This record gives sequence, C-alpha cells and structure tokens, in this order.
Amino acid sequence: MYVHAEGTAITGVVFKGKRTRELPQGAAVSVVDVFKSFRTASGSETHVLESIDLDIRRGEFFSLLGPSGCGKTTLLRILAGFEEADAGAVLIGGRDMTGVPPHRRPVNTVFQSYALFPHLTVFDNVAFGLRQKRVPPAQVRERVVRALETVRIAEYSTRRPDQLSGGQRQRVALARATVNEPEVLLLDEPLSALDRGLRKELQVELSNLQETLGITFVFVTHDQEEALVMSDRIAVMNRGCIEQLGRAEELYERPRTAFVANFLGQSNLIPGTVRETGPNGAVVQTPHGPLRTHYGAGLPVGREVTLSIRPEKLRMERDDETQGNEVRARVDDIVYTGAENQYLLEANGQRLVAFQLNADIGADEDFDYEEEVALYLPPENLVILEEG
Repeated sequence: MYVHAEGTAITGVVFKGKRTRELPQGAAVSVVDVFKSFRTASGSETHVLESIDLDIRRGEFFSLLGPSGCGKTTLLRILAGFEEADAGAVLIGGRDMTGVPPHRRPVNTVFQSYALFPHLTVFDNVAFGLRQKRVPPAQVRERVVRALETVRIAEYSTRRPDQLSGGQRQRVALARATVNEPEVLLLDEPLSALDRGLRKELQVELSNLQETLGITFVFVTHDQEEALVMSDRIAVMNRGCIEQLGRAEELYERPRTAFVANFLGQSNLIPGTVRETGPNGAVVQTPHGPLRTHYGAGLPVGREVTLSIRPEKLRMERDDETQGNEVRARVDDIVYTGAENQYLLEANGQRLVAFQLNADIGADEDFDYEEEVALYLPPENLVILEEG
C-alpha cells in the first residue's frame, strides 16, 4: 500500500474542524498484538480480532467505530477484563493486565442497558461502588453529590430508576461510573437506546463531561455521527482489523479505503488508471475522461486505482464552458431531506450522488429531473484510495 499525499501539494493540510486538544504525554491504554478467536457450534474457528496494535492517549476521547461483528465490542470486553485475548497484551497505565480480573482493573464500564439497581435510589446507585470500597460516609456523600451535579441529575437523587426517563437513567449510569474516578472509562454503545433528539443532546454533553473530568474515554459505537461529534480520534474497524485510525476530519476528508469512505459517510467511487504523475499529484484516466487529483504523486503510471469524492464536494453547474475535471451527467432522481437535496445522477453508465444545501427552495439554482448538468470534481477533494 502507498501513503497518501507524501510529497504532494496536499501534504500538511490543516482541517478546520474540531479544536485539537493538548493531551498529557503517555498512553493510558496500550493494546499490543492482540488476537482473539471464537469456536463456532460446528467446531470451526472464527477470528474476531487480528493482531490489534493500538495506543490510546491519556485524557483522550477515543472511539472504536464499525459495523456489527467487526470486533469492537470484543476488544472493549478484553480491555475491561470480561474476555481474555488468545495472544498479545493489554497495558493500562503501563501495567500489564494479563490475568487481572475486571474488579481489579482501573477501569469502569457503562453498558448499553445501564445496569442500574432497580430497588436503590439514584443516590444509592451512584454510591454503591464507593461503599463497597469502604470509603468514609462523608466522602461518599461529597463525591456522589459532585458526580450527580456534574451530569445534571442531582434533583432526582431520591428517585428510583423506574421513575426516570431513558436519558436520566443514562446520566445516572455515567455518574456511577465516574464517581470511582477510574483511569479509563469504557462505554459500550451507551446512547443507542435513546431517541435521536436526546442522543444528539447527550453527544455534546458527554464530550464536555469527558473534557471536564479528564478521564480517558474508550467509546464503542456503530453510529458515525456519534464518533465524529465526540472523538479526539477514531479507529474504524472492519473484520477484526483497524482499517484506519485518525482524527475525525482526517478519516472523513482522506479515507484510505473504500470501506472507510462509505462507512464514515457516503462517497462516490470512480475506477481509473494512473496516466501521469508529478510533484502536485496525478492525472487518472477514468470512464469520464482524465481527472486530476492532488493525491498520488509518485504512483507508477499504469497503476489501477479508485478515486473517492464526497457527494457534498461535487459542484453541479449548468455552464457549458470546460474548466477541466468535469463530468457530464443527467439528473435521474431527487431526494428531498429537508436541509438538502440529494441528486442521483447518471454519468456514462455510473450512478453518482451530489448533495446541495436548500438555501432557497424553488430558486433558479435548483436542478430538475432529466436535466443535463456538468459536475466539477475539485482536485483537492478527489482522493486516491489504497484499494485498486
């Protein structure tokens, strides 16, 4: 495989997205060559994790993102001590956790089901772990009150879980997990049972809570928006491997594989062959003609590649003047989603998708069914994937 943009004009690009936080030096969690398999009912062996190597920084909000069955929850359970790896090691705070049971590890886990004690009040649910550790009662009260205030649930301290909404129960679960001040907090899809509006609200709150507490969060999700909104870095997993690791902006703007391009959002994939290369990128011969990209400098001429471009990066125009990097297309269908129109386009036998914000519905800028348009593909947004 080749590395994106080394020696090209795109190298060193700074994405203007989420603020990059200054984190302490050192790894909170190190996963070293971890392998895990399960034996099926028929006796065959299924590989769930394949040689996972990973360092999670102290104070980082780190997400494991991927579809069902990709291995993300198994990896989280190995970190928690609920599963043992077949090979490799997990280090937390520099200490080898091999053979260390869950209750001896400096971690707490927030489950999707919340797992609250139904017969205890909110206060007693949060205080339970502290009392098990025989923390003095005065300290228990002080720490519980502070935890409840942090997640904005203090006014419900005397209620039982069945008297709370789903979002309130989630806050109690977070308070119970953080009151013990673990080195690492593991979260297994904790927002998936909530409705969309509450989920979006809690995404921001959870991110702010993590920054306030300074605890390392390892968050498992299959929801791309959750990972993009909350994470300092994301590991996209596929079939037991980490497909790509990086900041949200890097993964979205520069996916390395077709899987990442289409799992983290939506992408148009265009096959082609490298026709020429130079210090500022490459020219790729495609079914739509030659297309220039700022990626691929140094690739050999004749290499088969796949180009990727996000639907919102495509510019739809009526202008017949050629400016290069244009594809002629016909509007085949239009999907109205409220904030934007999604145009389904046919271009030389290939289906392409373009998104345009609805700044003014019915304006002259809108395009009609069957209309012939020119699509401009900016070279800086046309990424070469590592898969041919």
